[in-house]
Amino acid sequence: MGERLFLRLDDDPLHGPESGAPAGTLRAFPVAAALRGHVSHLMLCRENLADGHEVRERVLPDGAVRLIFNFGDAPFVGDEQGQAVEAIGASITPVMLRMRRKVEGLSVTLRPGAAAALLGLPAGEIGGTAVHLDELWRGEGAELLERMTEARDDATRVAQLQAALLRRLRDDDAGGNAAAIRAAQLIADSGGRRPLREVAAAVGVGERRLQQLFHAHVGLSPRAWSRLARMHGCLRALRQQPSPAWAEVALEGGFYDQSHLVNEFRALCGVTPTEFLDQAVSGSSKTAG
Repeated sequence: MGERLFLRLDDDPLHGPESGAPAGTLRAFPVAAALRGHVSHLMLCRENLADGHEVRERVLPDGAVRLIFNFGDAPFVGDEQGQAVEAIGASITPVMLRMRRKVEGLSVTLRPGAAAALLGLPAGEIGGTAVHLDELWRGEGAELLERMTEARDDATRVAQLQAALLRRLRDDDAGGNAAAIRAAQLIADSGGRRPLREVAAAVGVGERRLQQLFHAHVGLSPRAWSRLARMHGCLRALRQQPSPAWAEVALEGGFYDQSHLVNEFRALCGVTPTEFLDQAVSGSSKTAG
């Protein structure tokens, strides 16, 4: 049994340089122009594991809502096996996947504000959970999976998937709230350090209304989104510092002190900062150090 790391930030094409995913197991596909306002990333994963062999993969959170279509053996999350087709709500906690046999599936990463249009419910309603897509799409999720499974190649599968998403957008006029999307971007751009009262004022709402908008259109609270943005800023900084001075990293990243940084690392990544670097370096030849 091995354990590896998976990290993908917004500006990473497939995964971060720290990740231990083997070369060739992941492939990104272009998102159709009509979907780019709702879908940020479309990725295929394909990996065959030997009988009796299990790989554990720590997936660090990015705060996105996802659709997953499994053509092979759905990975386990803890002791629970994943579903064939599911919507995964936004979360700020890491997930430990346990993968066996034939792992093959498509992952659709939604942008903040897209859940209402593509899933038909507020993003916060599935926050931190995984829901079978048929519960939201009235049986159409399994039908789509079956069609994609029978497709002749990956390109056809992706075309079928994007066509289904476009149909749902045409059938549902609900769109992401512009204030929530703008607020989420302001927080991300500040690395989670901009006070929420300033963010609310910048988009023309009160703090209570900002909370409501984030529940509906992002799936996390503004505070949780800020914590995640601050951690992502720290992870980006670590890519430039193979031997970091942790006290400086903490202060420059907007943490109160080194202890605060360590506590947030444990909460959001499931490991300490040192353990993260050790795992990143041992898991990938692409990581400096």
